[in-house]
Amino acid sequence: MPKRIDMAAAKTVVGTMYPSPFHTPCLARHRKVLGDAAGLTQFGVNLTTLSPGAWSSQRHWHSHEEEFIYIVSGEVVLVTNSGEEVLHAGDAAGFKAADPDGHCLQNRTNADVVYLEVGTRIPNDGDTTHYPDINMVSPAGDTPAMYTHRDGTPYPDLKRRGPGDE
Repeated sequence: MPKRIDMAAAKTVVGTMYPSPFHTPCLARHRKVLGDAAGLTQFGVNLTTLSPGAWSSQRHWHSHEEEFIYIVSGEVVLVTNSGEEVLHAGDAAGFKAADPDGHCLQNRTNADVVYLEVGTRIPNDGDTTHYPDINMVSPAGDTPAMYTHRDGTPYPDLKRRGPGDE
C-alpha cells in the first residue's frame, strides 16, 4: 500500500471557527490536513498557507498540547509575549505545553506564506486553549461550546467562516 499522500486529494480547511469578531484576521488561512491524510493519530500535521494580511490564529497557548512550525516559503511575523520576530523560509519555532507565552503568526507581506504546523493530538477532555489578548477560552472537557468567554459563557453561532465572510 502506498504511503505517499495525494496532495491534491488531501482535505483543505479554509478559514476559522472563531466567533465574531475574532474570526476576521484568520479568514484567509488555508490548511492542507496532511496528518489526517496519512492516518496519523498521535500528532497532527498541516501545510498551512496564509494569504497576505492573514493570521494563523488569535494569539494563544495550550495547557497540554505542544506545537511546532517550520516556514517553507515567505516571511511571517511571530507574535509572542516577548514581542515580534520575523521568520523566513527555513526558520522554525516550537511552543511547549503549559507555557503561557501566547503565540500567533501574521503575514504582513504582499505574498503568501507557507509553513508546516505540527501539534500533539490531545483528547478533547485534556487541553484548554487560552487566548490572552481577548476574552476567549477553548475549554477542555465535554462542553457543548467550542469557545467561551473567560467566565464560561459560550459564544453563540459558531460556524466555519472563510474568505468573503467578513
